[in-house]
Amino acid sequence: MKNSKKFVGIDIGGMTIKGIVTDESGNVYCRDSIATGSEDGPASMCKNIVALFTNMLLATGLKKTDVVGAGIGCPGLIDSAEGIVVFSGNLNLKDFPLAKTVAAQIDVPVKLTNDANAAALGEAKFGSGKEYKDSILVTLGTGVGGGIIIDGKLFEGGKSAGTEIGHTVIESNGYFCTCGRRGCFECYASASALMKKTKQAMEDDTSSEMWRTYSPQTVSGRTPFEYADTDHTARQVVDWYVKYLACGVTNLANIFRPQVVMLGGGVSEQGEKLTAPVQRLVNKELFGGTEFAPVKVVKASLGSAAGAFGAAALFMN
Repeated sequence: MKNSKKFVGIDIGGMTIKGIVTDESGNVYCRDSIATGSEDGPASMCKNIVALFTNMLLATGLKKTDVVGAGIGCPGLIDSAEGIVVFSGNLNLKDFPLAKTVAAQIDVPVKLTNDANAAALGEAKFGSGKEYKDSILVTLGTGVGGGIIIDGKLFEGGKSAGTEIGHTVIESNGYFCTCGRRGCFECYASASALMKKTKQAMEDDTSSEMWRTYSPQTVSGRTPFEYADTDHTARQVVDWYVKYLACGVTNLANIFRPQVVMLGGGVSEQGEKLTAPVQRLVNKELFGGTEFAPVKVVKASLGSAAGAFGAAALFMN
């Protein structure tokens, strides 16, 4: 343990901050978590980050000098070059110098990036994308997020404000999005969109088999997939969802031509029930076909740990 460089990764969520101590091979020496505490202000949240860092070092017997750096993944608009949270509605932060504030308290170098970017880097370094130089992570949760890896490096766009995958339009004049536009990828491919479509379908077809186990109040992202092989209404919902998800994935594939697109988030737990039909549609619609530069569609493998792994990887060459 003492012979390898150690890296700390911190992933800030709305309720919980997750932490990890790892090395360049992805060996895990410690995992821990702590309440975010952002409701009490940024100072309280930073205090909790410091406590998490300190607890992990105590648990591993490491000194600060054993740690190359601590990376942080944070939701919101992030200026990664300056280590500033420009805006994070979830954490009630605006123009807050998070990296500098934490670094001053732990006496270890700190880097900051958006949490979805961190997750993409984690999957690229240690997860489903580790065999590829070019990869994209698409997370299917409350919204649609993700990140882009080009030639093994995180691509963030101008002032690190890019790669807002969920806010590309895939249905002109479609559903209203929280961002103010219509027809965003997020409005059709998020777990929220899938659940909304499932509820509508169940209410329109009270004979659907989905009613055997679920009510519109208890549906989840897995509901239509569970009954898709036996119930016409469930199959229609799944086909609708796969069509839009594949549309967004194909757009990304045609722009960046990654070697692999990884699907993460709760809906991705459907595994090949999801990836296989999306792959078929992507293969069909991919510009120039699949012979010269195919794009694989796979399930992301690190789950909720991807962000912490990726944050740690900010300090790895």
